[in-house]
Amino acid sequence: MGHPVKILVVEDEMIIAAKISMQLTNMGYQVTGILPRGEEAVLSVKENVVDLVLLDINLKGEIDGIETCKQIQQFSCIPIIYLTANGDEATFNRAKITKPAGFISKPFRQLDLQRAIELAICRMAENETAQQTFEGNSEVQHFILSDRIFVRYKEKMIKIMVSDILYIEADRNYSRIFACNKEYLLSVTLKTIQEKLSENIFVRIHRSYMINITQVEEVADSYVIIDKKPIPMSAGLKEQLLNRIQTL
Repeated sequence: MGHPVKILVVEDEMIIAAKISMQLTNMGYQVTGILPRGEEAVLSVKENVVDLVLLDINLKGEIDGIETCKQIQQFSCIPIIYLTANGDEATFNRAKITKPAGFISKPFRQLDLQRAIELAICRMAENETAQQTFEGNSEVQHFILSDRIFVRYKEKMIKIMVSDILYIEADRNYSRIFACNKEYLLSVTLKTIQEKLSENIFVRIHRSYMINITQVEEVADSYVIIDKKPIPMSAGLKEQLLNRIQTL
């Protein structure tokens, strides 16, 4: 099933932080916390699963936003977007060294925030040499990473954890991902997805189907059962599939 992208907000002006949190929630993202201090942000990223950090540069406390970013980057490659009302050249040059996923100048519109988040996800995917694809001439984008797939769904970016995928069906130059009663259409071939996902978990059992072997409920001669649904299996692949399952 799809999971909302998890975002940590680090902002010491609580009115601004609350507004950002509301905007993120309205866009379908999950705010994991609102923190006013850089030290708290570093600890939170260490202890919790977060996909992205919105970080005010001019934090009060022992460390500012730029130093907070540096400390987080010592143990995590999580994308960080700076928030700043201070646009002077010296601050920008100091922040630029940390290679953030983006900058947002205050005050900003919700659209600015949405675009910055999507660009950050795009950069994260590029850093993992992910496959970026486009559906027709629209702005629908999919980013395939090693442990998750980001999909634009109902005007927001969501993530599908690879471990949640039941099976994937080829539909000409498209692929349908089935994950816990949810279905997603990606404008990418099954072969391309297969190249990105772990061979230890996913196996092609038919020219039109790739399955998550941890989700298999039953193996018959010409099909497997996943989530009570029969998935066709090409002739002669039963023994190979059983051997793969036994190695888990």
